[in-house]
Amino acid sequence: MLRILGKIQRIGIVTERLPETEEPALLEIGVQLKGKIGEIFGGSLAIRQVDAGSCNGCELEINALNNPYYSIERFGVRFVASPRHADLLLVTGPVSRHMEAALRRTYDATPEPKLVIAVGECGANGGEFGVNYASCGAVSNVIPVDAVIRGCPPTPVDLVRGILDAIRTVSM
Repeated sequence: MLRILGKIQRIGIVTERLPETEEPALLEIGVQLKGKIGEIFGGSLAIRQVDAGSCNGCELEINALNNPYYSIERFGVRFVASPRHADLLLVTGPVSRHMEAALRRTYDATPEPKLVIAVGECGANGGEFGVNYASCGAVSNVIPVDAVIRGCPPTPVDLVRGILDAIRTVSM
């Protein structure tokens, strides 16, 4: 134990420096998103993310939106635990037969007016899985979809851009 503590004391803290510049595309889209959210939703957009049977690739990118680098909350977007508090459903994956009823109940529990975005190729068209004995395919085969964010998986910047494009279509 003393050997390890001595080594730590000799070497010191070794970490990577934070990037100095922020991704300009993200900042530009984020400012537009914040303005549109303020105009339509009164300052805050609540998102409920639903995994309907994905491989978790899209979830990793969605989770990255909450990390300090992307920090989507600074633009007025927050993720909520209940569909009853959500303005928007972000649905990933091809809808598995086991998740079909749960997705419908989540959609029904979300208050009007609501938006639904299908994320990734699987959410858009069923991806590799399509429609088969275990999969309903695209999210639009189960619930109405307002927008699609393509990619396998889409990057965090693509996700922010897709959310902005979806709320631009809203006339609430």
